Order: sequence, then structure tokens, then C-alpha cells
Amino acid sequence: MGTLYLVRHGQASFGADNYDQLSPMGHRQALRLGEFWRERGMVFDAVYSGTLRRHDETLAGIVQGLGGAPQATRTPGLNEYDSLALIHAVHPEPLERPDTPERYRHHFRLLCDALAQWMAGVISPVGMPSWDEFAAGVHAALDEIRHTHAGRKVLLVSSGGPISTAVGEVLGTAPEVTIALNMRIRNSAVSEMSISPKRLMLQTFNTLPHLNDIEHADWLTHA
Repeated sequence: MGTLYLVRHGQASFGADNYDQLSPMGHRQALRLGEFWRERGMVFDAVYSGTLRRHDETLAGIVQGLGGAPQATRTPGLNEYDSLALIHAVHPEPLERPDTPERYRHHFRLLCDALAQWMAGVISPVGMPSWDEFAAGVHAALDEIRHTHAGRKVLLVSSGGPISTAVGEVLGTAPEVTIALNMRIRNSAVSEMSISPKRLMLQTFNTLPHLNDIEHADWLTHA
């Protein structure tokens, strides 16, 4: 069987005017992951990614550290949901910038509540697909990988929402569990699935083997 490596993007710019770009730490995380794989002789047969800037920048860092990779298949089905649109659907009033621990926690409490309502079909955030449409985009990407790349090594760079949706689909988790998985995925974390023509099977979740040494202990981030 092959292996699908699902990578969440490096640290983005949470709290900034434009979240969709890697922070300096995010660039370092992506480069380090590529270097880690190069040191172990990793060679990918295929690459998939979303189309967001943070996906592109993460993939570029990985490829730089790795020393090369196949041209990526970029698909909007691997793009993240719009967290601000979700929060606005349950909390229309403006929020203060999440620049303190309490405001940070409040932001993610609202997001979890909004995700649950979106997945249940209770809210329809402006400019967003339904939950079923979002999940279908992830499912389509997984199906293509399963049918086309069984027996190969495949890299997929995306975000916490699509990755937790993929894991939830493979494990058959309830919506609240999928949300909990989403909130736990760390920046540049790797989750692995075995690929066969008939199914995908989860092997690891949310690992950071490239940041396990003392030198990188302060590189662990979540947002």
C-alpha cells in the first residue's frame, strides 16, 4: 500500500489583517519539514494542495527543504472554510482583535459553536458552501488519490478543516469529534493514511517528527 501524508500549513498570521500568509515561524516550520524528509530520503510520487496562499507558501518551503517534488495538483476542494464568516453568522457584532489569551479563547469558542451549527445545517454563512458541499470537496480529493495513487507516496498540503474532515470520514466520527480534531491540529503537523484502491486507513495523526528535538521545542504552534 501507498501512504498519503496530510500536512497542515505552517503558522499563518492569526490576528493580522491578512491571515492567509505564513508568519516567519510558519516559513521555518515548512522548510524544516522538507529538510527532515530529505534527510530520510523521502521521495513523493504526487503532490496535492489547496489553492490558498498559506498552502502555496507551505508547499514551497517543503519543496525547498526537500530538494524537489512533482508539480502539485491544486484544488479548491482542499481549501479551508471561512472562519470569520462562520463566526459572523453566530456573532454579528464586531469582535476585538484576539490579542490576549481570553480573547483568543473567546474567538475559538465562537468558532466551535459556529462549526457545529454549520455542520448541522442551522446556519448558512455568507459566501460559504454548505457543510455537505465542503465535505464533498474533501471526499473528491481523497477519492482521486485513492483511485490514482494506490501504492505510491502522496503529499497533501491543506488546512485543519479539510484534514480533520478527511480523518473524520475515514474514522466515521461524529461532527463534534471532527470539530475537536480540527482544533487540535498543529501547524505543519503530519497525519498519515495508508492508500489502497478500496479505502484509506489512518496510521498517524497530528505528528511533528521534524520538531521533536530540543532545538525546535519552541516551534510548536496551533493557529
